[in-house]
Amino acid sequence: MSAPPLERRFSKNQLQYILEQALIYQCACPAQVTKLISELVQLYDYQQQCLDTSDTDRAVHARIADTVQAIIPIVETCLADVLALEGWDPDTLDMPANLQKRLIDGLER
Repeated sequence: MSAPPLERRFSKNQLQYILEQALIYQCACPAQVTKLISELVQLYDYQQQCLDTSDTDRAVHARIADTVQAIIPIVETCLADVLALEGWDPDTLDMPANLQKRLIDGLER
């Protein structure tokens, strides 16, 4: 008995790409939200693997999976909003050059 596949706005590769850029330029907010999404996906996947053990376990794991399934779209929308507010390219997910420069300038001070 498995839950439906997790609907995702950002793929694993896209999240990794955002995270790498955010970490290079020490841009903590997108990195933190990206990490949260990745952890929620891992939690969901874990619950799917555990659904077939016992009735109690099944209910526990289904409840956790249902909650994660409800939360992911909210957190992914948050990430999309943060990226838009900061001016990241919505197609390539590249951090804007002006933000990179500002963050590098801040590090050099």
